[in-house]
Amino acid sequence: MKAKSVFDAIESRMSVRAFTKDQVDRDLVMRILNLSARAPSGTNTQPWKVYVLEGKVLKDLCTKVCDAYDNIAANPDLAKEYQPEYDYYPSKWFSPYIDRRRENGWGLYGLLGITKGDKEKMHAQHRKNFEAFGAPVYLFFTIDKELGKGSMLDYGMFLQNIMIAAKGEGLDTCPQAAWNDYAKIILPLIGAQANEMLVCGMALGYANKNEIVNTFHTPRVDAKDFTIWLN
Repeated sequence: MKAKSVFDAIESRMSVRAFTKDQVDRDLVMRILNLSARAPSGTNTQPWKVYVLEGKVLKDLCTKVCDAYDNIAANPDLAKEYQPEYDYYPSKWFSPYIDRRRENGWGLYGLLGITKGDKEKMHAQHRKNFEAFGAPVYLFFTIDKELGKGSMLDYGMFLQNIMIAAKGEGLDTCPQAAWNDYAKIILPLIGAQANEMLVCGMALGYANKNEIVNTFHTPRVDAKDFTIWLN
């Protein structure tokens, strides 16, 4: 269902973790990307580059990354071979961020009936990240390594535009940093150049409303708790 307004699109946007197999028209994807490119960027640098994967190319990439993920589970020492090029999360967690992270993780796992210590079910659920959650379209975003940190801020605004524009067209998304560990597999397969760094990925398609995982909505801190008025 298409969002009725920008406010509705923002309010209803969520990370969808199960998609239908319904295809997304390429013209619609390009319309969303063109609209999203109106995002602001420092001195209009427009630091984004997007790779759109569908069909066999997407399936083959998912298979390769899933294989690597499974191999690491069998032999944890292999994890050293797969490292992201930038730190998305802090090296050491602390409150209140670790508390929110735990609330999010156990809220999702609890809904799915996955209990603490159930490594096999955790592995299977996390593996779905690398199956693109069944989405028919997958976007990978790269940035030139020589650009500064401010360009990552610009990139965030571009990504948010995509997610809101998608909701405006009745589509759903799931932004994912999970793929970043496997950039050494992904970047060559999508044809990225040596100067490109993987920023993140994003699943795009139509939410499968029959899947319980899509009933999970993360809470938000009220604005009064993070806002300071000065006058």
